Amino acid sequence: MTHPHADDWDQHWTDFGAAAEAGPTPKYRRRIILSILAADPPARLLEIGSGTGEFAEDFCARYPSSEYLGLELSHTGVELSSRRVPGVRFIQRDLLQSTNVAAGLDFGATHAVCSEVLEHIDTPSTLLANAACYMAPGCKLIVTVPGGPMSAFYQRIGHRRHYAASEIAPILESAGFQVERSYDAGFPFFNLFRMFVTWRGEKLIPSISGPPSVTVRFGMWLFDRLFRLNLMRWGWQTVVVASLFRDDKILRAQRQPA
Repeated sequence: MTHPHADDWDQHWTDFGAAAEAGPTPKYRRRIILSILAADPPARLLEIGSGTGEFAEDFCARYPSSEYLGLELSHTGVELSSRRVPGVRFIQRDLLQSTNVAAGLDFGATHAVCSEVLEHIDTPSTLLANAACYMAPGCKLIVTVPGGPMSAFYQRIGHRRHYAASEIAPILESAGFQVERSYDAGFPFFNLFRMFVTWRGEKLIPSISGPPSVTVRFGMWLFDRLFRLNLMRWGWQTVVVASLFRDDKILRAQRQPA
């Protein structure tokens, strides 16, 4: 059963934003994504679900000459991101609604990142198909989603489903992307952290609401160091790299107003 406030991301960023910034899992994902981008530096990067701007801050510091566009469902997320990374463009968009896709915005992303978004969506292929309007043909897309067990905390923030690499890849293909590689990263320490989150259940939520305590910060710091020893296999962090194979004619048709 979905929590009544599961999709209220204005509230989630207010309640859990500070803990998310200190948490080891977002840092681990950013390291994975930036290592993939390093092999093929982006000219224009689209972030689908830009949150509070943590990835944008790291990306823009590393690639100051690259263009960046962040699309975010939450008004609070857009406000926090804009303060964190001034001068960078963040737009509030509901990519599940085709009418909310900016028909005139021809960003033409060469690369795109969709990190920890699709697990919140009942129809992830719809979101990806609408996001493709902001991408150039051949755009390289990096997706991360959680695998492994569900927990009370993940249900609280609206997780519908967790995916292994073999399960998420067909969804990307149905949205017009060709999967280049997919894998389940994070063994053993990412898995151990997730087991701890699952074991804590509802008791975890008060401890990460608002600024985290010294004890919580130390635990996050310790896991962040351990995560650097994770293997890129057998884990509960799912990673997929794909490319957009739709042609110009299809993309132009998508960009036209309904």
